[in-house]
Amino acid sequence: MVKLIKVSPISDTVLEITYENGEVRLFDITPYLKGSWMGELGNPEYFKQVRIEQEFGDTVVWPNGQDIAPHELLELSSIA
Repeated sequence: MVKLIKVSPISDTVLEITYENGEVRLFDITPYLKGSWMGELGNPEYFKQVRIEQEFGDTVVWPNGQDIAPHELLELSSIA
């Protein structure tokens, strides 16, 4: 799997993800906004706190531990 090097929120529900090979992809988290735990991502200020966690599988995470599996980020995103 190609390494994630940058993640940026570009709207209230879309992440722009950049991989080390230069590929830029867009990932919409709207389908994940269910329940109280993942639902926190629906708060725009909280959503903006996304960061890359390389220690545990090179994925995106938020402060309260929400994450999205690396293979989902790649398979369910679109090329920007």
